[in-house]
Amino acid sequence: MGLFSAGIGTARDSPKEYGPHWGGFGDRYGMRLTGVSTGNVMEAGLGALWGEDPRYGYFRNASDPLKDRLRRVVFTTFVAHDRHGNRMPAYARYIATPGNNFLSNTWRADSEATNQAAALRTVWGFAGLMGKNAFTEFWPDVRQWVFHKKN
Repeated sequence: MGLFSAGIGTARDSPKEYGPHWGGFGDRYGMRLTGVSTGNVMEAGLGALWGEDPRYGYFRNASDPLKDRLRRVVFTTFVAHDRHGNRMPAYARYIATPGNNFLSNTWRADSEATNQAAALRTVWGFAGLMGKNAFTEFWPDVRQWVFHKKN
């Protein structure tokens, strides 16, 4: 995903400070990588304090009705599991996602280092996780339907 977003940013020359060339592509990719890495470290560190267990990821259940599957995609964006596998609010994610995006204003290009841009990156961060959950939930079905594979 990082290569894709860096490529789109380079094609659009956004932010302009990096330029529309390979060096700009590298700067954009590096910026995304530092943001993702910082956010992951923050979420893991804070999650450990509250007993959030990162081993519990997204669990797909293809036999559930579509409505329940869609609900799970959204719900699990904002929920984590504790050390016993019980669901709990993803407190670490609630702090790490905006915290990382506002912190990264300190090393971003000036045109991206605004509170409005950080808030928008925060929204996109949660939307991206929801998209990842949706992909995990539905891609096996789409792949089977498109390529007519039998499990």
